[in-house]
Amino acid sequence: MHKDMKNDRKTAKELLRQQKVGATEAARLILEAVEGLGEMCTELKGAGLMNLLRQVVQAGVAAVKARTETVSFEEAAWASVRAREDRRASTKQDLRHFVRRMLRVPGVAERPLRAMTTRECRALLETAFGASKHSYRKARSILHSIFTYGYRQEWCDENPVNRIETPSVPEIEIIPLTPEECKRLEATAERPEHAPMRLSLHLLMYGGLRPAEVQRLDPARDIDWKEGTVHIRPQVSKTGGGRTVHLHKLPRRAVRAKGGIIPHNWAQRWRELRRAAGFRRWQSDALRHTFATYHVLRFRSLPELQLEMGHSSTNLLRNRYLNPTRTSPRSVRRFWQ
Repeated sequence: MHKDMKNDRKTAKELLRQQKVGATEAARLILEAVEGLGEMCTELKGAGLMNLLRQVVQAGVAAVKARTETVSFEEAAWASVRAREDRRASTKQDLRHFVRRMLRVPGVAERPLRAMTTRECRALLETAFGASKHSYRKARSILHSIFTYGYRQEWCDENPVNRIETPSVPEIEIIPLTPEECKRLEATAERPEHAPMRLSLHLLMYGGLRPAEVQRLDPARDIDWKEGTVHIRPQVSKTGGGRTVHLHKLPRRAVRAKGGIIPHNWAQRWRELRRAAGFRRWQSDALRHTFATYHVLRFRSLPELQLEMGHSSTNLLRNRYLNPTRTSPRSVRRFWQ
């Protein structure tokens, strides 16, 4: 036993010598830790005390690293935005908007990224976006991406947003337009002042394209009139993935005679067409939902509809469009006539 103690002292002296720390200094450091812990180590001795002190050391190392080997949340957030310079302008605008709202929360901008906890991230989201579940969900996704980028840059050790629940948003009931309402829109698009919107209306109603996708379309490049298909390039689609859409009702000659144009000031023209057709209120993506509803009730193929709408799976379609209680077989036939 005496020999083991001598060896331990010799090893301890050598370790302290390598770090240029004296035995007295090391002992005082241990006593400071014990005094700081107070009642936590009253009953602890030997191995139990050393285990507790190791935890103190590990926590101290993490705290020092959090202050030094990292960047502020503001620096990380803007670096994450710059890393996505290849995204389309509207996406980058959204990112910048959400980051600015996060940075307006007191104390967040200068906080070291490595030091931020799940509790702090949850408080940030609640403070800046708690009033809207939709904004909260989107902000959570952006905040998650900031920490993911920071992790790759070794500015943090984990992504604390992983432990934040994504709030569920109740789905609004899908009510497709009636065939009569669709015909009213088509008749309005025949008027000379709205004629430039005929192709756009057809793509929305019989192709299920999103309004933003129609605006970005290049008809000469993306539409195969002979085959009756539209190629949605990755740069055009919302999700960044390309797809081919089959137009089940081919555009009429009048549409092609106009050169199949997508007019400028598209959003304003689209609002004017709806108002002229008698629509004072308009559900977001109403024609996309209308297309999906009538498509699934006629063709009975969720995989086909999934491909045409650009969804990653059939789950959303299955949950939202397999409730034909408001749509009769006669309505489906009239829509596709």
